[in-house]
Amino acid sequence: MKRDTRFRKQMRKRKIRAKVAGTSVVPRLSVFRGRKHIFLQIIDDTHGKTLVWAHERELDAQTVKTTKTERALALGKLIGQKARTQGLERIVFDRGGNAYHGRVQAVAQGARDAGLVF
Repeated sequence: MKRDTRFRKQMRKRKIRAKVAGTSVVPRLSVFRGRKHIFLQIIDDTHGKTLVWAHERELDAQTVKTTKTERALALGKLIGQKARTQGLERIVFDRGGNAYHGRVQAVAQGARDAGLVF
């Protein structure tokens, strides 16, 4: 039986989630990368609640007309600013089964630039 790409991504995601979990003190930054957009959540897994979230529709009109990687960097900075206003400084990064390059890496760099510590 041939394993398709979605199945392989699910398996990678399960392996990552087995090792990465967010707490009240150090929540988890989860990245969902779709074909066109990126969605981010900072989650407290002990209580099962989303503390902060961001998506590309929150960016201003000038940022929307740039490349997807530049939008991901701006989105990482946005969620970093939102997290800092909530009093969060340390997080655990969950790349969601995606490879750590391109847009996912840009999100992480933007969050670091905004002051979050991984």
